[in-house]
Amino acid sequence: MSSVYQINKGINQSIEFKGLKAQYIWYLGGGVVALMIVFAVLFIIGIPSLLCVALIGTAGTVMIIKIYKMSRQYGEHGMMKALASKQVPKSVRVRSRGIFIL
Repeated sequence: MSSVYQINKGINQSIEFKGLKAQYIWYLGGGVVALMIVFAVLFIIGIPSLLCVALIGTAGTVMIIKIYKMSRQYGEHGMMKALASKQVPKSVRVRSRGIFIL
């Protein structure tokens, strides 16, 4: 007797889209929105449209390369761990014993 229900084997796994994992999808989306706003501002200022397209295309390519590199290097939670490890002090110095005497 076969089961009617299919088993979801991908449950509790992080979201992945074309190699980007978890929060990097949001970073790429935010970057694309920011590039569209910059393009609109440059176009409204009066910069020629081909120059705008060239600048935004170059900036977009660099952004995509950097975000994919971060996704490969840090993974799903690695960037948060790297940023947190920079905030941990290397040593703790206590200049008085007042903390220990109560």
